Amino acid sequence: MRPAPRWLKLGLSAVLGLLLLWQGWYLGWVLWWKWANPGTTSFQSQRLDEARLKNPKAELKRQWVTYEKISVHLKRAVVAAEDDKFVDHEGFDWEGIQKAIEKNQKKGKVVAGGSTISQQLAKNLLLSPTKSVLRKAEEAIITVWIELLWDKRRILEVYLNVVEGRTQLILGRMGGAEVP
Repeated sequence: MRPAPRWLKLGLSAVLGLLLLWQGWYLGWVLWWKWANPGTTSFQSQRLDEARLKNPKAELKRQWVTYEKISVHLKRAVVAAEDDKFVDHEGFDWEGIQKAIEKNQKKGKVVAGGSTISQQLAKNLLLSPTKSVLRKAEEAIITVWIELLWDKRRILEVYLNVVEGRTQLILGRMGGAEVP
């Protein structure tokens, strides 16, 4: 058997090097956001671009709410609704993923997801809403870093402040006050 040509070795080394640089870029952001609050997330930037197609003057307005000022009821409700095993797992709910796979196979299409709060956060912070195996792999890597480097309190604080949907609407209406 002949050894691989030099150009192939160099090409594979270059691809591996670029992949490591790309992952390092993500890791750098995860490290930074351990202490600094994220400005605009990938999802927010995409949604703002979409809004500006309809209205060029569209702006993103949001206010960061610290963990202490977020209602304990909201925190509990979001964990119960989105990821009831949040405090016990290390980023992945394997049982939830298995149930989602079974449900999707039964229906013949994707009708359920098994993403945890940490996975949703990883996707919203740095990735796109597209559905692909590559994006899911990136999400898994970023999720591992978030779980290794942040505590659950920080994960939930950032999640409640940046993930799209009802949570931001509720936080915006609350203005950081406790829900009665």
